[in-house]
Amino acid sequence: MLEFPTAALVILTPLLICKCYVMRKFGLMRETGMAKQALTSTIDAGEVAKFTALAEQWWDPKGQFAVLHKFNPVRIAYIKAQICAHFSRDPLSLRPFEGLRILDIGCGGGLLSEPIARLGASVVGVDPAEKNIRTAQVHAEAQGLQIDFRVATAEELAAAGEKFDVILNMEVIEHVLEPAEFVARCADMLDPGGLMFIATINRTFRSFALAIVGAEYVLGWLPRGTHQWERFITPDELSAMAEAAGLRTRDLAGVRFNPLTNSWQQTDDVAVNYMTLTEKM
Repeated sequence: MLEFPTAALVILTPLLICKCYVMRKFGLMRETGMAKQALTSTIDAGEVAKFTALAEQWWDPKGQFAVLHKFNPVRIAYIKAQICAHFSRDPLSLRPFEGLRILDIGCGGGLLSEPIARLGASVVGVDPAEKNIRTAQVHAEAQGLQIDFRVATAEELAAAGEKFDVILNMEVIEHVLEPAEFVARCADMLDPGGLMFIATINRTFRSFALAIVGAEYVLGWLPRGTHQWERFITPDELSAMAEAAGLRTRDLAGVRFNPLTNSWQQTDDVAVNYMTLTEKM
């Protein structure tokens, strides 16, 4: 695991914990309900605005999304291995996802949608931010890829009766208002036997120190305010949400950064970043 400068962590972590406590105490933090926004959608408008402002940087490997560019290989490898095993596909094939319809929910600029399409899948990429979708469309077209990018939400797709073999719910759930409702609406779009991958961040002291203090305040990997620690979700909480939505958790894997190789690697340690594989029962 990447170790951040000790002095900075010692100084910043208690200060930020106190800040979180004060903001929560006086109601200045976004609560999960956010007055439920008349809950017709789990979308948090503030989170959408945050990523809209960065839309032009999605495909810059040295920009604000550099971490996701480095993160992509490990999550693609995990997704490919699990899908090939579940659907009895040849992992050595150039297009093992041929014939599968896959939803990339919260697709941003299409960083995950494109490699999944190259593996043969029919991909639908959905994001509530129009600027993100425009960025994704322009880049995919330049690469000669046919991907169905749409400005939409999980609720809208589910209401329209859309169905998918696989749903990729990667680094999204910690940014929505009602995580359990979001998982349930995504699950509605899977037929029995369909898979949903969910990647997020555990709510632990270590995740606060590394994913917020380290990544946002010390190293500047992400803009400050990208994540809110109280919105992180533990594996047990996520498993309960999945079960309530008719999903069975089949696998759990941690992900950590290796500074020696300057890359992310799969691990059994789920204290910070982790991925789950669920199946519709």
